[in-house]
Amino acid sequence: MTTATYPPPLDKLLTYGNCRNFRKWPNYVEELGFTPEHISDLLRMATDDELNWADSNSLEVWAPIHAWRVLGQLRAEAAIEPLISLFHELEDIDWTSTEMPEVFGLIGPTAIPALTAYLADLSHEIYPRTTAADCLTEIGKMHPHVRTECVTALTQQLGLFAENDSEFNAFLIADLVDLKAVESAPTMECAFAADRVVPFIVGDWSEVQVSLGLKPREEVPQRKFTMEEVVDYFASKSDPEAPRGFSPSLRKNKKKTSKKKKYK
Repeated sequence: MTTATYPPPLDKLLTYGNCRNFRKWPNYVEELGFTPEHISDLLRMATDDELNWADSNSLEVWAPIHAWRVLGQLRAEAAIEPLISLFHELEDIDWTSTEMPEVFGLIGPTAIPALTAYLADLSHEIYPRTTAADCLTEIGKMHPHVRTECVTALTQQLGLFAENDSEFNAFLIADLVDLKAVESAPTMECAFAADRVVPFIVGDWSEVQVSLGLKPREEVPQRKFTMEEVVDYFASKSDPEAPRGFSPSLRKNKKKTSKKKKYK
């Protein structure tokens, strides 16, 4: 049990339940009566290490996820920086990368500057930065009037493809494809031409052109990569003379496989 105390209605989140059992997010604001005055305590709960690393079989381990959902539903601008810090602090938790885009989509365009700065910050690893990119993408999808701003941030980062990790470039392209960013096609093409894109996330340049509507599917047969091809690709990129081994994990469909199976 957590040693921290939370006032009503936050105390209900400690036993609200396993998030896997909810087909969609509850309307916490209407069902539990959350208001902006609860934002401070919700932030305390979302960033509570004791809860985030609680026993995986407990109900309270899910409380931080419920809390950040509520913060999204409250459009809590005060939550922007604290939640962004979770991108790297909780990097190994699948729920962080899968849920934060929706949370930030709800918070809205005011989060764009902070997310853009995090995306460009080389002190962070590629997966937390990819989460920031996914958040920008969701904001662009949910708030069409700022789509161009989100596309610009992602494209500018992709423009550094020579310095970026090739896997990171692929995730950025996947996000731009989600935004139907045809205007970013020249930058994508350059990244592919420089051989700076892992091909197993969004396919090759021809496949991306199909996804953007620049080529008909009839011209580009779909291709599925075998595990052997994936392994050989990474082996050749790291050390052509190295023995073949298991490749680094990829965030399938832009979602990273958790390295820690401790909980959730």
